[in-house]
Amino acid sequence: MGHEPRPCSVAIGLGSHDLGVAEVTAELYQRGMAPLVVFTGATSKTTRDRMPRGEAEHYRERAIELGVPGEAILVEPQARNTGENIRFSHALLEERGVSVSSVLLVSKPYEERRAYATARKLWPEVEVVSASAPMTLEAYVDSIGDARLVVDMLVGALQRLLIYPAQGFMISQEVPRDVRDAYDRLCAQGFTSRLIPDAAQAE
Repeated sequence: MGHEPRPCSVAIGLGSHDLGVAEVTAELYQRGMAPLVVFTGATSKTTRDRMPRGEAEHYRERAIELGVPGEAILVEPQARNTGENIRFSHALLEERGVSVSSVLLVSKPYEERRAYATARKLWPEVEVVSASAPMTLEAYVDSIGDARLVVDMLVGALQRLLIYPAQGFMISQEVPRDVRDAYDRLCAQGFTSRLIPDAAQAE
């Protein structure tokens, strides 16, 4: 998204297979970008083996290892998709009486736009600043160690940008023609494990 991180009411680290999200969130906390951190996420087919205690809990443990105090972290352990990440985090912060006017939304590098579009739809009253680890695709694949998984996830994320606005799950984002063409080529080459087979199905 090209957003410059700035101080916000809260930093929310979106659960995934990538522990780097927790590391970026911890770094932003230590830079004074948010006084409070929420880690959100249960498990999925891509994380149940890597993170058996749940994505949010593994994120919390990693952030504490990196020096974030436990009392500055809230854990939301139920969300199983981006929409639930946003809605459940919002509900948790309301329950705790935390006033939120802006959110530093931390995700995987290729999920920034999807996370932003989802938050703008489901939590429109707050300002959303997107953040992720600044790295090239090649470096990201190396950090994950599974190129197939990364490309499958990229394709799935783009499909959601294409179909979810009409279903009311996120705001519409312009997808350039060359990006759409690349998506079509990757689908034809079989990078489809993260696609929603029925476009009417919500994630």
